[in-house]
Amino acid sequence: MAEPVKSLLAWFRANARPLPWREEPRDPYCALVSELMLQQTQVERVIPKFETFIAAFPDLATLAAASEEEVLTLWSGLGYYRRARLLHRLARRVMEEGGQLPRTAAELEQLPGVGPYTAAAVSSLVHGEAIPVMDGNVMRVASRFLGLSGDPRRSAGRRVVTNWIQGLLSMGPPGEINEALMELGATVCRPKAARCSACPLGPRCVAKADGCPEAYPPPRRRREAVHLRWVAACCVDEEDRWLVRQVVEGPILEGLWLPPMAPLAPGDDTVEVARGLVAGINDALPRVLDPVQHSITHRRIRIIPVRFSVKGGGNGELKGRWIDPVVSVLPTSSIFSKLIQINNINLRKENE
Repeated sequence: MAEPVKSLLAWFRANARPLPWREEPRDPYCALVSELMLQQTQVERVIPKFETFIAAFPDLATLAAASEEEVLTLWSGLGYYRRARLLHRLARRVMEEGGQLPRTAAELEQLPGVGPYTAAAVSSLVHGEAIPVMDGNVMRVASRFLGLSGDPRRSAGRRVVTNWIQGLLSMGPPGEINEALMELGATVCRPKAARCSACPLGPRCVAKADGCPEAYPPPRRRREAVHLRWVAACCVDEEDRWLVRQVVEGPILEGLWLPPMAPLAPGDDTVEVARGLVAGINDALPRVLDPVQHSITHRRIRIIPVRFSVKGGGNGELKGRWIDPVVSVLPTSSIFSKLIQINNINLRKENE
């Protein structure tokens, strides 16, 4: 075994974090769930959600038998809810086709919501397939070790990184090598404040020798932000219950339960737009609350809450459900908690 691989594996076996999805023997279903949850989400946030999700849906059969609402409820707080919907769809397809997840990356990629990275991670970490797992951590480690001047996310740089990792995988257990590279990037070869003195690849690392690890890889070109303005009709009754409706369309919040909301165009009367969302509400003096900010991928959303104090449930024809947000188990977004928080802050100010 070549020295870099030997050093890398020795470091990993001594320093790997005890994450719940790393329990041996590796379970392909748990590996799949964890990889989907970890997309765009920090490990610390994923751990409790993963444990709760697996306790409720311990296998594909249980997940397939659940309703989408049940799945989204346990996914609440992780964001990017499309991942949960696709995982649910995947479970149902796999159960229809025999109940076993494929073993190879090529076959896994044919399933809903599974891209090249997730497929490679599951097939390599669980089944030992010798295929590079190319996440951002791994590409950063490779760029720094090789002193790669190009962008590893683009085709030319990606080929260089892929070939390097493929060479490493031929020198030891592929799944463990892939996971060691990911762990190294997450905990030592970090984007900022890299811990080069603790790196097992340090003696041969070009970036460490240059003394400028943060120069690799070049900065990602960020997608231009889109700024949006929404209004939220925050209807609260005498029992502190909120009116919520299920979002039935759109790319980012579909399936979640939230106070009625709508986009605001320039010149719109905020209160009148809010009234239109909840026609029949019997509050003659709604309050415009302080705006809240929310980001979803490249979207920067400024939400203006309009609070309606409701007596007797309005005119009885309102669509939606009245819920106590403290005890409700409906799937929702952190937008709801932000609206509740700003409502409570404004109530305290009014009562002072």
